[in-house]
Amino acid sequence: MELLIGLAEPFSVFKLEYISIILATIIAVLGCFKFIVSPILVKKLPPGSFGLPLIGESISFVRAQKQDRTPEWILSRINKYGPVFKTSILGSKMVIMTGQAGNRFVFSGGDNGISGNQPTSVVRVLGKNSLFEMSGSRHKLIRGAIANFVKPESIQRFVAKMDSLVQQQLFKELHGKDSVKIAPLMKKITFNVICSIFFGLPDGKEKDQLLEDFTLTLKGVWAIPLDFPGTALHRAMQARRRVCKLLSNLIRMRKQQEEEGTVDPNDDNIISSLLDLRDENGQPLLEEVILDVFLSLIMASHDTTAVLMTLFIRHLSRDAEELSKVLEEQNEVIKALKGNDGKLTWSEIQMMKYTWRAAQELMRINPPILGSFRQVTKDITFDGYDIPKGWQIFWVAPGTHLDSNIFENPDKFDPSRFESTSKSFPPYTYVPFGAGPRICAGIEFARVEVLLIIHHFVTKYNWTEMVPNEPIIREPMPYPAMGFPVKLYPTLK
Repeated sequence: MELLIGLAEPFSVFKLEYISIILATIIAVLGCFKFIVSPILVKKLPPGSFGLPLIGESISFVRAQKQDRTPEWILSRINKYGPVFKTSILGSKMVIMTGQAGNRFVFSGGDNGISGNQPTSVVRVLGKNSLFEMSGSRHKLIRGAIANFVKPESIQRFVAKMDSLVQQQLFKELHGKDSVKIAPLMKKITFNVICSIFFGLPDGKEKDQLLEDFTLTLKGVWAIPLDFPGTALHRAMQARRRVCKLLSNLIRMRKQQEEEGTVDPNDDNIISSLLDLRDENGQPLLEEVILDVFLSLIMASHDTTAVLMTLFIRHLSRDAEELSKVLEEQNEVIKALKGNDGKLTWSEIQMMKYTWRAAQELMRINPPILGSFRQVTKDITFDGYDIPKGWQIFWVAPGTHLDSNIFENPDKFDPSRFESTSKSFPPYTYVPFGAGPRICAGIEFARVEVLLIIHHFVTKYNWTEMVPNEPIIREPMPYPAMGFPVKLYPTLK
């Protein structure tokens, strides 16, 4: 017995020491864990789900995009979690904000702890120096140059050129044809106008190849951030390199012309505007910065307008009453042109008030850009929730555009909402072009381009859609899945 007690005592001592070490270790670990994790645990994060590891909810989000059900994807989570919720898509943890308060918070500017930084796939495709990424003095500098180029006074100078480009492209693409796909047609027309006015790029194979490559590039903007052969992002990155090579050649040619003094004073374009810029240190912009700006500028000014035009013509083909109203206004414009050699001027553009109101209403119901991203630059609080530094914020237009408390009968197409005599909408509720200090600088350019295209199309052609109930897909913008093919019937004048 004494032997057993003697053997047990060392074991008991060992056991107690062992337990003590374990307990001390646990206490130390818990203390460290509390020190490291408590700042996160005490945060009141928005409700929601991050989905699967690594990919989050990206698959369901991209699927909703393809099926044009992104508003439903968002609404289902609003119904479950409320107007502010968290998720993980496109490689980033983020908070999706909906409603006027969220829009105001995102667009109000100032030091509110958010910047324009985008998710991984957007940055990879459009570049770290894109307009969507910039902030501070550099963004103000470049935005100022672009805004100056597309301000109403400047646009008045090249309305005639824009009108000529639209007519030429319509004739080139439609002469002798009895059918056409509207989406590719609108992409070509708007891309032709942008490349000619902004970059001075003449018609030819280079412009056609640039459009094809840019279309591929755009498909990677909201893609799952996996870059290997066969993925949308990989194809987009390959196309981006080809686009940058062509634009780089344009920049070098323009720079050489300026150095040699051979630039035509009347041949002003956005390349010269950016080449002439100097930062606060007196340094010119690097070529890689200008290239990223160009890519984001093309996206912001070309594809959005092409989407609007496609959906506009689609709507007019289905709504005889709206087509009649638009056509009546455009025929009045034709009458006014008889004393002006048949050329559209700024005065005739101002006559197209109803047509533009119809376009505004279409953008309310189905905005070309569903929303956009911002990055949280410091820990912030919104609506009682904590949003950690490094997360993304995704604002979405349907949150206010389809709110019955803001727009009566929001599902009804009603251009009269935008009559000047109507009650104005609360700020930060109608946001197809954004709002606040970073509102799209090219609104007036887009308006003129849309009105020019609509004028010539509806006054020169009748059309009927060939694929009833053709679905819409988003890549990331909403286009008819088959390009919206129509039968054409030139009007007899």
